[in-house]
Amino acid sequence: MSVAHGTIPGMTSIDEALLLETAAKHGVPEPVVRELMARARPCLYLVPYEEVPESRRENVRPAARTGGLPALPDGVEWPDGREPLVLSVDCAALPHGVLDIELPADGHLLLFTEIEYPPERSVVLHIPAGVRTTERPASYELGGEVGEIRVYEPRTLHPVAGLTFDGEWEGGPRISAFLDGDGDGGQDALDGFEEAVGDLAFGGPRPGVRVQIGGFSDPWDMAPDTDGLVLFAQLAGQAIDYNVFTMNLIVGTREDIAARDYTGLRYEQQC
Repeated sequence: MSVAHGTIPGMTSIDEALLLETAAKHGVPEPVVRELMARARPCLYLVPYEEVPESRRENVRPAARTGGLPALPDGVEWPDGREPLVLSVDCAALPHGVLDIELPADGHLLLFTEIEYPPERSVVLHIPAGVRTTERPASYELGGEVGEIRVYEPRTLHPVAGLTFDGEWEGGPRISAFLDGDGDGGQDALDGFEEAVGDLAFGGPRPGVRVQIGGFSDPWDMAPDTDGLVLFAQLAGQAIDYNVFTMNLIVGTREDIAARDYTGLRYEQQC
């Protein structure tokens, strides 16, 4: 079996022999590996350049930014709730053919939300390519008084392809039989194998603090990407501000995401 042979098209390949060697080290049988890998999903991690594995640095280019001020088209203002801009993604700079959710091929995605406490309202905007934009200031006037919207320090991020697992091992017959026969030892083996394969796909140890687009969520609590919802984005608070210890997850249906109907996205914050 090889991930490069179509299990997940567009993913960074993992040599079959290395994959099975890794499984053997963790005590995971080959039939279980096949079933597990068939259920894996690709993602893109957005990380600072210094956290891009050396083997991935040659062709990597900036594709996103945390914080900063938004550049918006004429007639489009900062969202009414004045949520901070936490992420801007240059869609054309993302590797194409990696994700199994459909993002715009070009233009920019802007994500406005609170990361320090549960947001009352969040907004995702797609700014089409070629549209004239102007950077908006963070100050505003309300009732004769001037207010300031929170602006986080801009940080440039680079995309690295990754691989994710849903963490629900019971879904496959071989996985279920392996767990039933080995109890907690089987669960530990699968957890260790999943972690190792995730690092192999990334090209090295994955940073603990990161932004993720697509794939399965890696939540601190209950996973929100269930019952027909898939992960759109996941942002560790510390990826935006080192002093914010939250996990921020955004989910929606594949159909809404493909149609760029971001009004139906759901936001969940975990602490």
